[in-house]
Formats: sequence, structure tokens, C-alpha cells
Amino acid sequence: MAKASTRAPVLGPAFIRLLARFGDTDLPRTPPVLTERLAQWFDWNRALVLSRALDGSLPVAGDGQDFDDAQDAECVGVRQSLVQAIDADIAPASDYQPYRQHCVAAQRAMQAATGLLRGRLRDMLARQSPAKARLAEVDAVMEATLSPRELMLLARVPGLLGLHFQRLRDAGAPSRAGADAPDDFPATPAASPWLARFRQDMRMALLAELEVRFHPIDGLLAALRTR
Repeated sequence: MAKASTRAPVLGPAFIRLLARFGDTDLPRTPPVLTERLAQWFDWNRALVLSRALDGSLPVAGDGQDFDDAQDAECVGVRQSLVQAIDADIAPASDYQPYRQHCVAAQRAMQAATGLLRGRLRDMLARQSPAKARLAEVDAVMEATLSPRELMLLARVPGLLGLHFQRLRDAGAPSRAGADAPDDFPATPAASPWLARFRQDMRMALLAELEVRFHPIDGLLAALRTR
């Protein structure tokens, strides 16, 4: 009888739980306190910039394009196009390289699209009122401070998916030290249950990453919709 896993369940967002499973690692049951982690990420220069954004005089709302239903619909369209890129079909392969390329391409598309969208929404927010202009200024400081660390951490996703791919393939393939593969073992990657599971897991991971990348955008949209 297989021994039951003694690993403690991982707490946190779906994206973190997925990456922990793919990496076969245990994470702390109690995540670090947010304020303590932010204090480690902010150097004194960034802290001064954030302080000025929070405590300085309210910026003057500028001129430019206003946020409206068309802009809201465009945001929905950007998100849908990124989901379609994630769902783009890949020819089944027993080697991880095509899937790595797909993962990296999807990440680059997410980074480019969400970066442009976030900047445009922030500009629109700054034009609505002085108070919202301050919020936009704070968001700009947070993006400049946290984005490098975010990119560094997200860059590990293809590697973790590669480890997950290897484990599933090793568990699903017949032993190469023994006789020929049994008659019921899939002859092509497309028919392999382990590969179908991996493809679904990769899709879930990329969709979860998309949700993470859209968190600040969703916050800006909520502020823009509030009059």
C-alpha cells in the first residue's frame, strides 16, 4: 500500500500552491509578515520616494484621455487575448523544450501587455482627481520597487514546470532497463496520460500567473470606476 503523504498543506494563493507542488517543496505554514517583507525590499531611496508620494502635496490632475466603457472593454479584451495565447495549441512532445518555449513566450506576452495597460490606466487615474493622482503616484513607486523582484521570481516558473514535467514523465514511462514497453503503453506522446496532466498543469500555472499580474490592474480599474 502506498504510504500517505505527510507533507503539510501549503497555504496561500493558488499560484503559490501550484508552484510548491511542481517544485515538490514544503513552504512555511505561516507566511512572512507583509510589512516585514516590504521593509526588506525597500531601500532608503525608494522609501523616500514612497514617503513623498504619500505625504507630499496633492498632485494636480492633468489633461488627456478619460476612462470610459470603451477603455474598460479594451482591458477585458487584453485579458482575453492573453488567455488565448496561453491556450494556444502545442504539438505533443516527449521533450520539455517546446513547452518551455511556450511558457516563456506566454510570460513575455503577459509582461508586455500588463505593463502597458497598467501605465495607461495609471495615467487616466491621475487625471480624475488630485486624490486619485496621489494613488497613481503611489502605484508607480510600488511598480518600480516590486517589479524587479516579481520578474526574478516569475523567471523560475519555466524551471519548476520542467522539474514537474520530468517527474511525470519518469513516473509514466516504462523502465528502459527491462523488456520492451507493454502493448497497452502509449506509443505516442499525445496518448500519454502523464503528458495530458502536465499540459493541464502548465495551463493552470500560466492562468494563475496571469491573475497575479492583473492584481494591480484590477485595483486601478476599481479606482477608476469609483466616482
